[in-house]
Amino acid sequence: MKKKLSLLLLGLTAALMIGCGKKAEDTGKQVSTIDDLEGATIGVQLGTTGDIYASDYEGDKAGTVIERYNKITDAVQALKQGKLDCVIVDEQPAIATTKDEPTLMILDEPFALEEYAICIAKDNDELTAKIDEALTELKAEGVIDQIIANYIGDDTKGTCPYVTPEGTTYENGTLVVATNVAFPPYEYYEDATPVGIDMDIIKAIGDKLGMEVEVEDIEFDSIINAVDSHKADVGIAGMTMTEERLKSINFSIPYTTATQVIIAPDPNATGEGLSFIENFKRNFLQDKRWKYLTKGLVNTLIIALCAVLVGVLLGFIVAIVRVTYDKTGGWKLANLICKAYITIIRGTPMMIQLLIIYYVVFKSVNVPKVLVAIIAFAINSGAYVAEIMRGGIMSIDAGQMEAGRSLGLSYRQTMISIILPQAIKTTLPSLLNEFISLIKETSICGYIGLMDLTRGGDIIRSITYEAFLPLIAVAIIYLIIVQLLTMGVGRLEKNLRKSER
Repeated sequence: MKKKLSLLLLGLTAALMIGCGKKAEDTGKQVSTIDDLEGATIGVQLGTTGDIYASDYEGDKAGTVIERYNKITDAVQALKQGKLDCVIVDEQPAIATTKDEPTLMILDEPFALEEYAICIAKDNDELTAKIDEALTELKAEGVIDQIIANYIGDDTKGTCPYVTPEGTTYENGTLVVATNVAFPPYEYYEDATPVGIDMDIIKAIGDKLGMEVEVEDIEFDSIINAVDSHKADVGIAGMTMTEERLKSINFSIPYTTATQVIIAPDPNATGEGLSFIENFKRNFLQDKRWKYLTKGLVNTLIIALCAVLVGVLLGFIVAIVRVTYDKTGGWKLANLICKAYITIIRGTPMMIQLLIIYYVVFKSVNVPKVLVAIIAFAINSGAYVAEIMRGGIMSIDAGQMEAGRSLGLSYRQTMISIILPQAIKTTLPSLLNEFISLIKETSICGYIGLMDLTRGGDIIRSITYEAFLPLIAVAIIYLIIVQLLTMGVGRLEKNLRKSER
C-alpha cells in the first residue's frame, strides 16, 4: 500500500512539474476586434453581464460557442491553454488577470459599458431606500471616488484607504453581504480577508447605517438567490442591473461605471511560465496561502465525520424498518416512508439536495453553514447506508434468525445480538466506500459559501490566477486521506478475520 501511494504521488508530482512549464497552445481563431467574435469560442463567467452580452452571439450562423465558467480565473486559464479564442470580462478584473501574463492582451476596443449596483430583495424596500440614501451621501462626500482611487490608478493606488469615521457605532445590527471574492480589484482576498472596492463601499454603507458588515463568499450565480431567500441582506459583486435580474431582485442606484473588455492571445508576444519552485512559493508560501487549504481541510473532515456518523445511524434505522417489512410484513407505513426517502435521495444530485436544504428548508432560519452541510450530507449518506445495510442483513442465512428465536430471543434481540454484528462485518468495505465518497462529495460546499478543501484551492486560484498547481495540491490531499482510510480499514478487516479463527 505504501509503495502504491508513493507511486501515485510521484506521478502527480511529475505531472505538476510538466504542467507548470507548459506553454499555451495556438487558438483556433485570432480575435483582434469585436467583429472577430462571430465564429469564435468565447469564455465568460456564468451569470455575469459578460455572459448576457455574449449570449447574443450564441447559436448564430457563424457557429459562435459560449463557454461558461464559475470563475473568471478558470476562463483565463482555458484561454492560456488554447481552449478558448477570447474571454469577455470587466476591465479592471481583466487588467488584474493579465498583468503577469505576457501572452495575453486586452483589446483596445471596449465591448460594452455598464453600471454596477447593489442588489436587495424585492420585499425589502426600506433597506433599498436606506442604501440609496447612504450611497447618495457617500458620493456627495467624495468617499466613493476615494475608495475607487485607492484601488485603481498608478498615482493613487494604495494612498487613500477608507477609514471608518470616529464615533461610529453599530447599534442597528448586522448587514449580511453576499459576494464572490474572486473579482479583483472589486473583491479579492488579502491575508485571508475579503478586500476591494466593493468591500470598502459596503463597509462605508454599513458605517452610515450603523450596521456591522458580515461577508458571505459564495458563487456569483448564487448571489441573487441568497438575497432573494434572505440568506443575505444585500449582494455586491460588480453586478449590473438588467431587465432579467429585475424580475427577481431590486437594485440600488449605481455606484460606479465599468467597461466590458475582451481578453485575447497576443500573437506578437511570447512568454515562459514560472519555474516549479517560484510557482510553489507564489501559490502556497506567499502571504501564507497554504492556510486556505488547512482551514478547508478541517471543515471537510468535520463535515464528513459528523455526516457519516449521523448517516450510519439513520441508515441502520431505515434498513431495519425495510428488513422487518420484508421478513414479517410489519411496519407497512414506515416502510413506505423509508422507501420514498431512499428513492428521492438516490434519484437526485447531492448538490441539488444541498441547495434545497440551504435555500428552501432553512430559508428563514439562520443555521450555521457547517451544520447545514452536515445535515444535508447525513441525509444523503443515510439513504446509501440503508441499502448497504439492508443488503448485508438479507445476506445473512435465515437459519441465524431461526436459531436465535429457538433460543428464546425476541426478534429485536436476535437482530441486535446475532444478525447486525455479522452484517456489519459483511458490509464494512461498502461502508468505507460510502465514507470515501462522502469526503469527496463535500467539495460542493462552496455553493453555499462554506470553506472546504476544494474552496480553499479555489481561493488560491482566484488570487494567483494559476489553476494547475492548487488543483493538484487539493487532489493530492484528497488522495492521501483516501489512502489512509483504505489502509486503516484494511487493517481492521484483517483483525476481524483473525477473531473469527
